[in-house]
Parts: sequence; C-alpha cells; structure tokens
Amino acid sequence: MFNHVGQCTTDLERATRFYVDLLGFEVERELEVPDEHAAPLLGVDPPLNLRARYLTKGEFTLEVMSFENVVPRDEPRVMNEPGLTHLSLCVDDLDATVAQVPAYGGEVVVVLPNAVMVRDPDGQLLELLPMDYRDMVERMREHARG
Repeated sequence: MFNHVGQCTTDLERATRFYVDLLGFEVERELEVPDEHAAPLLGVDPPLNLRARYLTKGEFTLEVMSFENVVPRDEPRVMNEPGLTHLSLCVDDLDATVAQVPAYGGEVVVVLPNAVMVRDPDGQLLELLPMDYRDMVERMREHARG
C-alpha cells in the first residue's frame, strides 16, 4: 500500500502555501520529530529540528519536511537523472493555476496546450495537467478491466 512521498523544503510555510493555496492540497497533520529518532532513520547528523507537514490531495499524500540545515542543490534535477524526476498533478483550471505559479514562488518551465512543467519554490519539478486528463486515464483503466 502506498503511504506518501517526502520532499525537503527550505521554507515550510512557503511550501505549504504553494501546495495548499495554489494546488488545492489540504493540511492533514504536522509532526516535530526528535533528533534521536530522525537522525538514525534519515542518515542525517543532528541537530535536525525536523518538522514534517503532511499535505493531501485525494488519495495522494505529500510530506514536506524542513530541517535546521538544508543542503542546497546547485543545479536543478533533470529528467534523465536517476531518482524521482517529477510529480504529476491534475488541476481544475490549468491556465489559471499556471498564471499564479510565480506569485507563489514557483517557476513556469514549459507550457504546452494540455501540459505544463513548473518548479515549486524549492525547484521540485511538477507536471500540471487538466482534470480531463485524469478522467481519460480513469476511462482507459475501466476499459482495460473489462
């Protein structure tokens, strides 16, 4: 069973505004994890001062985490670099959402008629799609099931 995807942020409040106010996530819960538990689990030397906020959208849960010391990344991740490349989300109004990305600290990377790539305030790549894409995928799944 899928649980969640974790993502480090340099600013927990800014990340929350981006995902909640712009993309329609809801805050589910928040944790402050003691260093003696977090450090060995995550392989990070204390002090961590880890705060984790769980944001949900439908069945998807995104854990945004802030640490006392965040290691900055010099270059943005690229799609052919191993590891998680992007998150793909459907939004109610693609054009309106994309227009607001810069106001929430993000960056619009590529705009196509039915797909847009943006970066959140910390550089995480997101693919934004219209809701009718999700509906099409659901119809395809139903058809495949029989």
